[in-house]
Amino acid sequence: MELNRKIAEDLLKIRAVFFRPEEPFIWASGIKSPVYCDNRLTLTSPEVRNDVENGLAELVRAYYPQAEVLMGTSTAGIAHAAIVGHIMGLPMGYVRSGSKDHGRQNQIEGKLEPGQKTVVVEDLISTGGSVIEVVNVLREAGAEVLGIVSIFTYGMKKGLQRLSEAGVENHSLTDFDCIAQVAAETGYIKNEDVQRLIAFRNDPSDESWIGDTE
Repeated sequence: MELNRKIAEDLLKIRAVFFRPEEPFIWASGIKSPVYCDNRLTLTSPEVRNDVENGLAELVRAYYPQAEVLMGTSTAGIAHAAIVGHIMGLPMGYVRSGSKDHGRQNQIEGKLEPGQKTVVVEDLISTGGSVIEVVNVLREAGAEVLGIVSIFTYGMKKGLQRLSEAGVENHSLTDFDCIAQVAAETGYIKNEDVQRLIAFRNDPSDESWIGDTE
């Protein structure tokens, strides 16, 4: 089975993906979304956690074989960076959303040498803003950021554009389209809902998809 479909099935099995087109979720950015993906739930399911962490390790080996250190995003990417680092025998650290106001006032936690080849580990990517901030912090510290690995991506145009402008690539275990398709095939959602979900992904500002599915 293809990895993207396997992870999509895993996320649906543990109900880490919530579909609610009739009562949208509101993200921190203000975007209304018919979907919410809670990848933290993967940590509480040993079987799914195993698939996810080995899958992320597989992505690092495939796309960033020169990786010397993994850096998780705070807070959702920290556990995944730690587990993947353990699997691969690589050091890891993480990047805070801002510098501490005490102690050494670090924003990067863990040892990071200038020029070190670094891969960012993220749980999900929507508009791309937060993960690019992490990339920029690492670059300012002298790291050579090879790229990003993540569990899930929405594949939004804004996110893809931001990643391109930042000159960084992301590889995800699964994506919005795959999860929507698998959800329809398994009866998690109705077939007619797939197009509504894709319409949201293509243009989040067009809220015509909102409403009762009945």
